[in-house]
Amino acid sequence: VQLQASGGGLVQAGGSLRLSCAASGRTFAYSNMGWFRQAPGKEREFVAAISWTGTATYYTDPVKGRFTIARDNAKNMVWLQMNSLQPEDTAIYYCAGKPGGRAITDTTPATYNDWGQGTQVTVSS
Repeated sequence: VQLQASGGGLVQAGGSLRLSCAASGRTFAYSNMGWFRQAPGKEREFVAAISWTGTATYYTDPVKGRFTIARDNAKNMVWLQMNSLQPEDTAIYYCAGKPGGRAITDTTPATYNDWGQGTQVTVSS
């Protein structure tokens, strides 16, 4: 699966952004999808994941209640709606995919096969 993330930008604290991930490849509909982020000087960290059916989601604790992951298999799209953004959310955000048989609760980046190029999100205070 080839992935391309977009939608990042500069936003003030408390604002919102919606990230998009466009996928190509016939296995997308059977891939669990995730969003990760990497801040300068830090390791890449898990943000959210959604099952290939779209019926299950999983979030890291700092974004619960603020971020929402969604997908549309007919459109080959995954989104990350980010509300109430804070400066600590500043990072490059990546979408990623892995086979549907791998649990979305396994947040290890190595479990994901496919990665997009990343989109920068900057939240000013």
